[in-house]
Amino acid sequence: MWPVLGLFFLAPFVGEFLLGNIPITDMALGLLLAPLYGSGAILVRELGRRAGGWPSMLLLAAAYALIEEGPVDQLIWNNSYAGHDYLTGPSYVPFLGTSVEVVQSILALHTIWSISVPIALVETLSRRGPWLHTRGLVVVGLLFLTGSAFVFWGNYTEEHFMAEWWQFGYAFAAIALLVFLAFRIRPLPSSPGTAPPPLRVCLFALLGTSAYWGSVTLISADWFEWPGVTIWCAVVALGIALVTRWSRLAGWDQRHRFALAAGAVLTYVWCSFPVKPELGGTEAGDYVFSAIALSLLLWCVLKLRAEATTPANQPVPYSNG
Repeated sequence: MWPVLGLFFLAPFVGEFLLGNIPITDMALGLLLAPLYGSGAILVRELGRRAGGWPSMLLLAAAYALIEEGPVDQLIWNNSYAGHDYLTGPSYVPFLGTSVEVVQSILALHTIWSISVPIALVETLSRRGPWLHTRGLVVVGLLFLTGSAFVFWGNYTEEHFMAEWWQFGYAFAAIALLVFLAFRIRPLPSSPGTAPPPLRVCLFALLGTSAYWGSVTLISADWFEWPGVTIWCAVVALGIALVTRWSRLAGWDQRHRFALAAGAVLTYVWCSFPVKPELGGTEAGDYVFSAIALSLLLWCVLKLRAEATTPANQPVPYSNG
């Protein structure tokens, strides 16, 4: 059960604390967010492993992003969320009642960092087959619903905001489409060639995620909103194209999946320092959280190196699924 517990607490840590959204003085908030973030990550991982592997997990992670910031806390429609107006800007779309830039940001934040990165890190340290039986999935699902209800009610009592019914409608339609595709998609067949070295994959992930997240973090002027939207589209398109190609080549394995996650983590490490805590408070936690993240990456590297030196006649501690 330790991989389940690890993912349960790692998801809110990467998603909120490592980025610098929540200060170290509000660490207790992580326990309140874990039922939503952690249970969501576990469900994405378990259902994705039973469906099409990582392609399914990424689609389910995108669905999670829309669930959390749509029907649950309604950030994508609330122009005064937590005292901030994230919506008013050049990319605001009136007939949707939201901003293209905001939707892109929450998709990046949760699809990659809140869900996919924690899954990749925990799978590096554990086996990659299913972790839970049906009963366990039901328990985690109920915990996810409880966490969602808690966050929904907490935001409503503070914000007194409720989106229009048609906004909930198109959000649920998009979520349903992503879930449907997640259970229909299948990995592509292998392709001739050899996968690039993991270090090159890590650098690609670091540069690609930094190109988007770093520019959005450092340049907050309205004029940059549409260029930021364009950068997001370019990074996503290039990332999908390259990772899809690389993952079909001989030699692609957990080292490369960890390398992608490590590059994304390193982006959050450096981006956390210019990011101001959403809830206010001290920024001293950036140093602590960054040290924890770097220590976790080092642990994963040592684990992968130990496996690489395991004699061929000895069993590997987990499957290569």
